[in-house]
Amino acid sequence: MNIALVAHDNKKTLMENLCIAYRHILVKHELYATGTTGILIEETSNLPVHKYLAGHLGGEQQLGSQIANNDIDMVIFLRDPVSSKSYEPDISSVLRLCDIHNIPVASNLATAEVLLLALDRGDLDWRSLVREN
Repeated sequence: MNIALVAHDNKKTLMENLCIAYRHILVKHELYATGTTGILIEETSNLPVHKYLAGHLGGEQQLGSQIANNDIDMVIFLRDPVSSKSYEPDISSVLRLCDIHNIPVASNLATAEVLLLALDRGDLDWRSLVREN
């Protein structure tokens, strides 16, 4: 499965910790992340990550393009709804594309954990069928 990982600045440490805690699941899949988030994940969890540009430099659009082309199977976008800055990626366009293309998406830690555990159980294997069509 292709998993996209994005985090607002105040949520990057949380994303790093999530990737460390669920490394045993994530290591079995292809990971994609916006620039800084991808670098941090690689450094802290030793997971290989395909890196987009930084979100504000076009990484969000690169992710959106992959979603629109049905190349992403799950998105974890840890957002900071309280203090996000104007230069940070805007989740609304990613959420919209995920809804259009029926891509499971998590925007907080609780939902991210549920999706990762479901992925490990095989509950998201249907994405492989969708991607083939």
